[in-house]
Amino acid sequence: MFFVLSKLLSFFLSPFSWLMIWLLLFFFIKNEKWKKRFKWIALGWFLFFSNPYIIHQLNLKWQAKAKEIKQGEDYNAAIVLGGFVQFNAKENKGYFSEASDRFLQAVRLYKTGHINKILISGGSGKLFHQQYKDADFAKEQLLQFGIDTADILIENQSRNTFENAIYSKKILDSTKLSGPYLLITSAMHMRRAEKVFNKAGLSVVPYPAHFTEMDFPIGFPGVIIPSLNAFNGWENLLKEVVGLQVYKLTGKA
Repeated sequence: MFFVLSKLLSFFLSPFSWLMIWLLLFFFIKNEKWKKRFKWIALGWFLFFSNPYIIHQLNLKWQAKAKEIKQGEDYNAAIVLGGFVQFNAKENKGYFSEASDRFLQAVRLYKTGHINKILISGGSGKLFHQQYKDADFAKEQLLQFGIDTADILIENQSRNTFENAIYSKKILDSTKLSGPYLLITSAMHMRRAEKVFNKAGLSVVPYPAHFTEMDFPIGFPGVIIPSLNAFNGWENLLKEVVGLQVYKLTGKA
């Protein structure tokens, strides 16, 4: 139930969804007074949430800072959260998504000797077509990268961050691998993930990957010209901020 409700909440957290609601109200409502109000609400909503500079600055403040692995800093295992795979149902085949830096960083750290084992945590985060599992696809790719099969651990049942932590703990407890463990996920997702894993009883060291924002000056056009990509940025940020608060209220973080 929690999983289904989280999917419904995602719709209402989307500023673009609300823009569509304001526009629909403007077009279909008959009262001229309210029609005018919804017109200005929709215009103001669009100008604010489509501004790339505002969301750029907020995302920079929210996402976790990069971590540098020092010489001699080694870990028994790295926990890599899924969410970097997209599946083509017609081909019955998976592909790396834009968040695949999570996977690449794990491979790099393994190859450089900083981690001994890689635990991929991720089933399907979709309401339907749950037969496609991130961890299963990732394991195939790790083997192709030359990772020893004995050093690959997978759990393919989790559907969200809370389940990532619960199922990962069961696997790590069964292997007797001591922590702390390196936690690899997207920089925007790290705050929530770290708190959830700590709450589940896992000692983790955050290793952010997939940085969606870089601290680089935005030119004048980027400050004033509306961008539809800004809506995606807002949706991702609100998902993390609200998701963390919901996890705290429900005792999961």
